[in-house]
Amino acid sequence: MVHGWSGANLRRGFLAVALASGIGMNALPALAQETDLSALSGEIVSDGSSTVGPLTQAVAEEFNGQAPNVQISVDISGTGGGFKRFCAGETDLSNASRPIQDEERALCADNGVEWYEFEVAYDGLTVVTNKENTWLTCMTTDQLKQLWQKENPANTWADLNPDYPADTISLYGPGTDSGTFDFFVETILGEDEIREDFTPSEDDNVLVEGVAGDVNALGYFGLAYYEANTDTLNAVAIDNGGGNCVAPSSETVQDGTYAPLSRPLYVYLNAQSLERPEVQEFVRFYLNQAPELAAEVGYVASPEETYTKDKARFEADVAGEGTPDSAAAATPAA
Repeated sequence: MVHGWSGANLRRGFLAVALASGIGMNALPALAQETDLSALSGEIVSDGSSTVGPLTQAVAEEFNGQAPNVQISVDISGTGGGFKRFCAGETDLSNASRPIQDEERALCADNGVEWYEFEVAYDGLTVVTNKENTWLTCMTTDQLKQLWQKENPANTWADLNPDYPADTISLYGPGTDSGTFDFFVETILGEDEIREDFTPSEDDNVLVEGVAGDVNALGYFGLAYYEANTDTLNAVAIDNGGGNCVAPSSETVQDGTYAPLSRPLYVYLNAQSLERPEVQEFVRFYLNQAPELAAEVGYVASPEETYTKDKARFEADVAGEGTPDSAAAATPAA
């Protein structure tokens, strides 16, 4: 049984906007799943990113179709909040929309928590406006910075472009525990601080509702949340400086043209949890199903070779022949 999120209703919302054209990736060979999943029992606890959450939720629901006696929770406290619990040994899996940071590595080490990292999909961070906004169709990264920077920010649409209305902009964005927040600040603001007068939430559904209810609102979150709400939101194309406005989509995220707001998504696994059969089989199932389910919930599958390497590493880890990524310090800066 799956707990957390808003259950199957949320997933059905994402499935309703599943990518009809596919992602042009060859099917991956499934690893042999010799265990009788219906005989498994136990509890698996996950927490973390609201961006990765829908994918983990979808995998959990599919897994429960074959392993109904395994209790799986998919909690949402943001990437940073998830790592706090994970590094305290409270969760088996941590969903993350950015790589683990140095201070989080240190916290895990202090608590004796070793971990493995798996890349499970790609996402395009999407800038959105209210459906009635007809003037803002494309922004440069410089304009995004001007709007979100703490010092001397743009406050009205006209501050961004004198041809736009002079109305004050209402900003909505992920809270500080969100990996989406960290990624946006690092990518758009660099060393500059973000302004504080915006409405924050670690729950992207709250941000969707805020922007959908205010004609002068602008926000940002993962592509899947936009694709599930195209009836009330517009996506703003991004010009990264080359004069070419690129809208977020599965195709532009996968081919790298939606830059610089594309990013990999991760699941972190507590090495001690890997000793439990139900966790082993769930993670094996996750890696097998991630390419297909990533597309179903509005994300983009990682390259085929990424899953192939992850599966091989995972099987080595299960066999006791692998080294935790926490020891190898495998994650580069994103």
